[in-house]
Amino acid sequence: MTRPLILGFDTSAAHCAAALVRGDQTLVARGEPMAKGQAERLMDLLQEVLAAEGVTWQDLSALAVGIGPGNFTGIRIGVSAARGLALGLGIPAYGVTGFEARQRLAPEGTIVAIPAPRAMAYFMSGATAQIVPLASIAAPAPEPEPAALAQAIAAHASTVWPAQVAAPAPYYVRPPDAAPARDAAPTLLP
Repeated sequence: MTRPLILGFDTSAAHCAAALVRGDQTLVARGEPMAKGQAERLMDLLQEVLAAEGVTWQDLSALAVGIGPGNFTGIRIGVSAARGLALGLGIPAYGVTGFEARQRLAPEGTIVAIPAPRAMAYFMSGATAQIVPLASIAAPAPEPEPAALAQAIAAHASTVWPAQVAAPAPYYVRPPDAAPARDAAPTLLP
């Protein structure tokens, strides 16, 4: 069986990152820190990564996307891009949690904890994800560079390919900060 060519990407935090892997070999990996603007930057970054290796969208075997936990809007940007591209290209898209990706990069003896707002961290306890104070994690693994995270996302997906899986969906540990308005909607004039 030929080794799959997988484009992985992540916008679940304050970055935009992408990597192209073939099997267990990383061909290109790029990451850019950014607090906002991932929606505007993502497609150009993906095209740049493909062009750097001289391949096209049609050469891809699959896509892989970071599904969280992390920034609510960033997760939705990545997941919607992966789902749309996979549908258009007719290839599978694999959702990879931040825990799965970071576990591939974490030094032995450290604990994967994903930074969250207000000095908190997303943490896996058994099969359950929760949010805990970052200071309560005894030996947290260092936070990977965005390019390394995208590479780990793609590499994880290459271990699953060619399995058919459900379309990627956001992985949230806590509900969004925004809530529907409590006020009644205004009356519309005829």
